[in-house]
Amino acid sequence: MPVLNENISLSDIYDWLTTTDFTELHTLFQYANEICQRYKKNFVHLRGLIEISNYCVRQCAYCGINCLQKHIPRYRMTKQEILDLAQLACKYKYGTIVLQAGEDYGIKTEWLADIISEIKNNTTLAITLSLGERPHKDFEIWKKAGADRYLLRFETSNATLYEKIHPNLANKISDRIQDLQALRKIGYEIGSGVMVGIPGQTYEDLANDIQLFQKLDLDMIGIGPYLPAPNTLLTNASLFPLAKNQVPNNEITTLKAVSLTRIVCPTSNIPSTTALSTLAPDSGRVNGLLCGANVIMPNLTPAKYSEMYQIYPNKNNVEQDPDTTAEQVYSLLVSMNRQASTGKGDRWESL
Repeated sequence: MPVLNENISLSDIYDWLTTTDFTELHTLFQYANEICQRYKKNFVHLRGLIEISNYCVRQCAYCGINCLQKHIPRYRMTKQEILDLAQLACKYKYGTIVLQAGEDYGIKTEWLADIISEIKNNTTLAITLSLGERPHKDFEIWKKAGADRYLLRFETSNATLYEKIHPNLANKISDRIQDLQALRKIGYEIGSGVMVGIPGQTYEDLANDIQLFQKLDLDMIGIGPYLPAPNTLLTNASLFPLAKNQVPNNEITTLKAVSLTRIVCPTSNIPSTTALSTLAPDSGRVNGLLCGANVIMPNLTPAKYSEMYQIYPNKNNVEQDPDTTAEQVYSLLVSMNRQASTGKGDRWESL
């Protein structure tokens, strides 16, 4: 059995990712859950997701709302819609809202700063932003307005694969690691993450991803399976062939990655992702929590918008009303003997 402790080596991470031994997997998942309980106690942070816009200037090869998807109706929420959804998050006692969008420069810097400021002045919510690669000046303005965290997924640590799936804009070279470092310097809690099973991704790549999480000392880490979006370049096998040592985009491999990430990043907040629950509707969310995750992100986006925010197909509970979602989330926690956190869900909150 490979070594299993918080100082696990890169080669041991690789061995755990590739094992198919049931006894070893049980040991891995149980140990990750024990680490989570040690550092995060029995608490699960609830973060209400608000998908404020599906406009995007990017051509990411995996994404169902990239700018090449001309058939998709586009939307951008109004200020009042966002403020009303923030109040809904308070009603459900979520500690955080996540304002997420494509890389949409129609979201004006000062307009969003005003929304952030109003939410902070009228609620106790923490605010996480997930708006892509914006100028660092925007990050500074939004932080000054009251934003607490920023999510920016690097998707893969393999630079060659990253360039293929995430083409640069004509006037800007993408460097998400540099952006994450800038965000931390400004004062944000920073989050990143990867997809599991991208065509061309090897087990070596995924092991390197997990080690990079540790190196960056991320406050939040999202890990979900790659779910092919229709009409995207990444579904073209001639352009994106599978690697010889290809990582599968299945539930068990995603859970391995979640568990190993919890072990090497014991204090970070790790969600049981929507992508995981979409891939495995009956087991994904629960298994994520049993394998080291400690965050759930219930969707607050109205169905009329959420159905247009299909970054991958068949997104779980896309048409479900927020009341039902909240009820299901709290019932799930009770069934698992877990407690919803009553705080804002900062990294060090439960320690």
